[in-house]
Amino acid sequence: MFVLVNLIGGLQAALYSALAVGVGVMVWRLVRRDPIQPAVSGLLGVGICALVARQTGEARGFYLPGLLISSFFALTAIVSMIVRWPIAGVIWNGINSRGMEWRENPALLRAYTIATGLLAIVFVSRVVVQGLLYDANAETWLGIARLAMGYPLLALALLATVLIVRRAESATPA
Repeated sequence: MFVLVNLIGGLQAALYSALAVGVGVMVWRLVRRDPIQPAVSGLLGVGICALVARQTGEARGFYLPGLLISSFFALTAIVSMIVRWPIAGVIWNGINSRGMEWRENPALLRAYTIATGLLAIVFVSRVVVQGLLYDANAETWLGIARLAMGYPLLALALLATVLIVRRAESATPA
């Protein structure tokens, strides 16, 4: 919504429309009696992005928090691989309540390191591509890149993670 309205109506209209869509999603979830926590989180994120854009007076400011978050996740993934605690393994085994014994298995450690590397590539590529567009003040292309490199790219990395981990787990004796 922000990308389209900013292109057509300018920054103020884009900020108001992005916030209105966030409120609309929350109202929709309330009407359906769905949990509103995801909508509240989304609205908070949009609110922070809108605040940054409003304070900077530039549409590209809307994307700055996302760039900073991607930088943090990229750094976290890279450091976790360096210290041999790949974040994909920590999260996967935390979610599945399996403990940290996987770290003693070289095949699993390697699989989780590869999976974490894929996630690092996603976040680093976001920072590089979107950072260049941010520096070039190409807010429309920045918005398009953010959409394209958002959930679709992350979904591919997560799918690859699941396939890599399941393959390593099936090859590992119980």
